[in-house]
Amino acid sequence: MFIAESPLVIGRALDGGCVPLSFLMETKHVEGKAAEILSRCPEDIPVYTAELDVLTQLTGFKLTRGMLCAMRRPALKSVAEICTNARRIAVLENVMNPTNIGAIFRSAAALGMDAVLLTAAGSDPLYRRASRVSMGTVFQVPWTYLPEDVSWQDTLHDLGFKTAAMALRDDTLPLSDPRLEKEPKLAVVLGTEGDGLANTTIEHCDYTVKIPMSHGVDSLNVAAASAVAFYQLGTLHNNV
Repeated sequence: MFIAESPLVIGRALDGGCVPLSFLMETKHVEGKAAEILSRCPEDIPVYTAELDVLTQLTGFKLTRGMLCAMRRPALKSVAEICTNARRIAVLENVMNPTNIGAIFRSAAALGMDAVLLTAAGSDPLYRRASRVSMGTVFQVPWTYLPEDVSWQDTLHDLGFKTAAMALRDDTLPLSDPRLEKEPKLAVVLGTEGDGLANTTIEHCDYTVKIPMSHGVDSLNVAAASAVAFYQLGTLHNNV
């Protein structure tokens, strides 16, 4: 199971085919902002209600939109299935912060990325905070985990993708290099907070790319960097 928070996220989870199991919400929302969502669900699903101060004591945090839903996890597809017909994908290597995961998915949805692939050591896109920060786009952008028993770079190469590692190196290409835009299939590879991508990952990627900086700043937060990269390289901007 996973927990979806807020009417927007729950609604997008339902749109994505997730099955609701039970609800917990402020009493006023039953006839208010939750009414449309509840009308989409079977009548026998339990709906637990209380005032906000009680919910805060019960859950240990203040519900930002006063509504939670326990849902069944959808079955994950294979990398090959996720990448079918995709031209621009994001690869997240060990990105740990759920807020960053959510922000990256929101940028991926907004800026023309076709899918997101994650290593198993990273944070879960269906973690409550990640899905809320994403504004429910984790249920709109196709995603799955990369295989742990084989080289995922080889897997992507076999599917026709070139890989572009976002990293700080002297031999990097600028993000605007026309060779990147001309690639028919490109995977933008982003690394964990702080340490970035593993050296072995960078060495096995086809390109190493950086965002030009000024004022002595060497890098951006991974979520901010993803937005810049997706805008430049995603299908919204790129008409290859």
